[in-house]
Amino acid sequence: MAANETHTILARPVFDAPVKLLIVVAPYYKDIADQLVAGAKAEIEAAGGTWDLVEVPGALEVPTAIAISDRLSNFDGYVALGCVIRGETTHYDTVCNDSSRALQLMGLQGLCIGNGILTVENRDQAVVRADHTGQNKGGGAAAAALHLIALTRKWGGKPRDMGFRPSEDYRIADGGLA
Repeated sequence: MAANETHTILARPVFDAPVKLLIVVAPYYKDIADQLVAGAKAEIEAAGGTWDLVEVPGALEVPTAIAISDRLSNFDGYVALGCVIRGETTHYDTVCNDSSRALQLMGLQGLCIGNGILTVENRDQAVVRADHTGQNKGGGAAAAALHLIALTRKWGGKPRDMGFRPSEDYRIADGGLA
């Protein structure tokens, strides 16, 4: 970041009822992942929230773990953490694009997700961004999830069902009731 560059940081949201987040991390680069997690935990705790932590093999599995949790658990929001460093092949592009796209699609469906999966050119960039006493991208991802949770609660809680859903007594092709 240039010395003369400024950024706006939103005030931490305040909650009337407790919030619980799931931190999903891919610890492929363990030292970087640990810094991201430290920042996320600190931000969640500063907002009075609680967290659980799960590890998955890589950044591509982070969205899947969040989707499974959304179906089977009761978290208010999610923090997606990991690091993808450009290598010699196009695998970097696939991992960055697909993990980000999956998280974005779930967000558009109403999940409160902060995306802290770093996508960098080299290890030095990752270290600077992950440092929980510096750029603190893990804390920033947790803050994003907390803000989305606050908006969800402000506007009425759980998302409404959207799209086509057959009624309980729809008929199947053979004319019988389903």
